[in-house]
Amino acid sequence: MVDRLNEELIQVKADLRKKNKWKNQVTDYERERTEIDSIISNLKKQLVEEEKDVEKLEGFSISGVFLALKGSKEEKIEKEKQEIIAVQLELQEAEKTKKELEKALTELRYELEKLGDVEARYQQLFAEKEQYIKQSNNSSAAMLVQLTEQEGDTKAYMVELNEAIKAGSYVVEDLDSAHASLDSAANWGTFDMFGGGAISGIAKHGHIDDATEAIHKAQTSMRRFQKELLDVEEELDVQIDISGMLKFADFFLDGIFVDFMVQNRINEARDQVSYKQAEVERIIRDLEREVDANRKKVEEIKLDRQNVIENA
Repeated sequence: MVDRLNEELIQVKADLRKKNKWKNQVTDYERERTEIDSIISNLKKQLVEEEKDVEKLEGFSISGVFLALKGSKEEKIEKEKQEIIAVQLELQEAEKTKKELEKALTELRYELEKLGDVEARYQQLFAEKEQYIKQSNNSSAAMLVQLTEQEGDTKAYMVELNEAIKAGSYVVEDLDSAHASLDSAANWGTFDMFGGGAISGIAKHGHIDDATEAIHKAQTSMRRFQKELLDVEEELDVQIDISGMLKFADFFLDGIFVDFMVQNRINEARDQVSYKQAEVERIIRDLEREVDANRKKVEEIKLDRQNVIENA
C-alpha cells in the first residue's frame, strides 16, 4: 500500500508541475503570437506604401521629371526597390515565426489534453494518504508520506531543470552554426570589398543566407529555451531576453559603400551571437549547479525516510 502510494504521489507531483509549466508556456506563446500578428500587419501596410512609392517614381509626375533631369531618378527607384525587398524579407521571417508559434501551441494543447485532470488524481491520492495515516498505528506514517511528497516535488523540479539544460544546449549548437556562417560571410565580404569580383560577392551573400537561416533556427531554439525557463526562473534567478535577436533583411544590398555597411553588420551580428552564446552557457552552468544541489537534497530525503522507518 505505502509503496504504491509513494510511487503514485511522486508521479502525480511531476504531472502537476508539467501541467503548470505547459499552461504558462501556452500563455507566453499566445502573447508572442499577438505581438507577431501586429508586426505582420504593420509590415504589410509598409509594403503597400513602399510599392506605391515605386509606382509614383516610375509613373509621370513633376517630381519624377525633376529627378530625371538631375539624373537621380533611377538611383531613387533602385533604392525604393531595395526597401521593398527588405520589407518582404522581414514579412517572410515574421510569417515563418508565426507558423512556428502556432505549431508549438498545437503541440502544447495536445500534451495538456493528454495529461487529463491531474488535480482530480492528486485529490484522490490525498484522500488515500489521509486514510492511510488515520488507519496506521505507526506515529511515523505522516512523516513518511510528507517526505515522499518532498521527494516527488524535488525530482519533478530536477526534471524541469534537465529539460531546460537540454534546450539550452540546442541553442548553443545553433549559435555555433550561426557564428561559423557569419565568419565565412565576413571573410568573403572583406575579399569582395577589395576587388574580389562577382564570385566573391555571390559567395558572401550565400554565406549570409546560411547565417540568416542559422540565426532563425537559433531564435526558434532560444524561444523554446526561454519557455523552459518560465517556471524554473521563479525558483532560480535565471532569465533570457529573446527580443533582441538579429535581423538580416537589410543585408541584401549592393554597391561599395553598402558593402562596408554590410561588413559592419556582419561583425555586429557575430558580436551579438557571441554575447548570446556566453549568456546561455552561463545560465546552463547555473542550472547544472541547481541540479547538483537538488540531487543532494533527494539523497538527504531518502536518508531521512530510512531513519524514520528504522526508528519506528
